[in-house]
Parts: sequence; C-alpha cells; structure tokens
Amino acid sequence: MSKKADFVQSLNGMSEADLVAKIKEDELRLKKLSFAHAIAPLENPQSIRILRRDIARLKTQLRKNQIGA
Repeated sequence: MSKKADFVQSLNGMSEADLVAKIKEDELRLKKLSFAHAIAPLENPQSIRILRRDIARLKTQLRKNQIGA
C-alpha cells in the first residue's frame, strides 16, 4: 500500500479532537519548514508540498466527521 493510502487509512479512526491537534501541529511544522527554506534551501523542498497536502487531507477528514459523512 502507498504512503498516502496508509495516511488516509489512519485518519479514519481519529476523533475530532485528535484531528484538530494534528492539524495545529502540522501547521506549526509547515511554518517552521517555510521559514527554514527562506533562510537556507532545504535538502528536500518537496517536503513543504507534501506537508501542505497532508494538512488538506486532515482538514477534509475533520469536515467529513463534522457533517457525519
């Protein structure tokens, strides 16, 4: 199974509080990565894109949980 599919699979069992905590944690990590990239180039700049997409997946799952889908 791919890394993305594993990540999405792990989201299904998380509660809303867990999702909100994970979103805040990842947004802080994204801010730090972006700041570090502005100062000196990252070894893997794709990690910023991957993290942004993971945050979007988390927010999508949170919304699904809120509307009960």
